[in-house]
Formats: sequence, structure tokens, C-alpha cells
Amino acid sequence: MTTLAESHKVSTLTLRISAISQAHQAAVFDPPTQAPVVRQLMKGIRRTLDTAQTGKSPVKVEHLRTIIAGLDPGRTLDVRDRALILVGFAGAFRRSELVGLNIEDLEFDEDGLLVHLRRSKTDPEGQGRKVGIPYGLAPATCPVRAVEAWVEVLQSAEGPLFRAVDRHGRIHPTRLTAQSVALVVKKLIAKAGIPGDYAGHSLRAGLATAAAAAGVPERAIMAQTGHRSLATLRKYIREGSLFLENAAAKVGL
Repeated sequence: MTTLAESHKVSTLTLRISAISQAHQAAVFDPPTQAPVVRQLMKGIRRTLDTAQTGKSPVKVEHLRTIIAGLDPGRTLDVRDRALILVGFAGAFRRSELVGLNIEDLEFDEDGLLVHLRRSKTDPEGQGRKVGIPYGLAPATCPVRAVEAWVEVLQSAEGPLFRAVDRHGRIHPTRLTAQSVALVVKKLIAKAGIPGDYAGHSLRAGLATAAAAAGVPERAIMAQTGHRSLATLRKYIREGSLFLENAAAKVGL
């Protein structure tokens, strides 16, 4: 464990310890991860490496407006990227959920877009859940219209929703990977000249942060993001909520 700590994050070590524990429990053995020596070792590693999270910057609504303004609605790649970032933000989807969507998972009606998630990180049994995405106030940044435009370009009734597009604008049948989402987000952020450190889950963190800043109840945010733990959700809510119910703002300075 000490050797791994030299090249791996504490979060990675924690996941590996959890996997070892679950494997032993499944085999009806006492997990060695509960031993005092292991607990003390991990405590020391956390203290040494400083486990304070350095979360990626959340994508903000104003960022989306800037990004969309720089996209060409007549360019196939830009139509795809517009749909990807807007529905990724509005649905607060994980990268794996976003690239796992198929066209047949979408249902359009007068209220907006209903997305059927067949499987997600917190749904290992594949029971699925539904996520509602309403029409946006501005057509340019409306996630529903953006997805409709992309589906029209695809001219297909089934198969992967987000697919590879080459530099010539040709759409390939291959599904985008989770890593592709991060690359798209970083590319669009850089092109728009927006400062900060962004990644694929910046879209998910962005919706949670923006919703919190708008005063949306945490239970409603959890319903959209699919979080089961309030503590985990709060890790996604960045600086946008720091001035809500702020203690210093209530003392009359």
C-alpha cells in the first residue's frame, strides 16, 4: 500500500481497499482491510498526501452561452458538440451515462425531452431511471432543440446517440468513449477562452452548482443528478453556493 501511495491518489487506494473488502465478504472471509494496522496505514497516507479534494471547475451557464456562440450550426461536429454539452449539463449526466445513450432512449413531447437511462454507476442492477429535460428559455442554449437538431443530422432511429465525427464531417457508427466527453469539454472551453481547470464531469458539477445558486432544493437536485448521498452531492456543488444562506451575510456587517 505504501508503494502504491507513491504513484496513486488516495481515492484510488480507497477504491482498491473497498474492492478487496467486498471480495473477501463475498467469499465469506473476514476482510483484512478492517485490521488496525491497515486502518492506521491509510490514516497516515491520507495525512501525508493531503486528501483535500481539488475538484474540477464547474461549467457555468454563462460559459455555455459563450461556447454555443462560437459554434457553427451548419457544421456537423459543432451540432454534435452543442447537443452533447447542453444535454450533459441539463441532465447532469455522468460521462458514462452520456455516451451510453441510444437514440431509442429519447422521448420528445410538449414538455421537453425524457431520457431513459438504462444503467448508471448507482444502478448496477440495471433497473434504470428517467430524467426529464425541459425546453430552454433561449433557443440557442436549449438542450432539447440541440438534441433534436443532432438526431435530425444522424438520420437514424436507433443506435448510439453520440458518435465519432471526423474532420471531414463524416459521422462514424462508433460510440464516443467517456474520455471523449472530457476532451470535447476541454476543447470547447479552450476555444472559448474560459479560464479554469475543466474535465468531463464539469458539466455535471455545473448543473448542481447552478441549481444550488438558484435556490433549488437539494432533493430536487439529487433527483436530476441521480445522487443517493447528500454528502456526495455537496462535493459537486462548488463556489456557486458559498453565498447562499451565508453566515457572514446575516450578521449585519
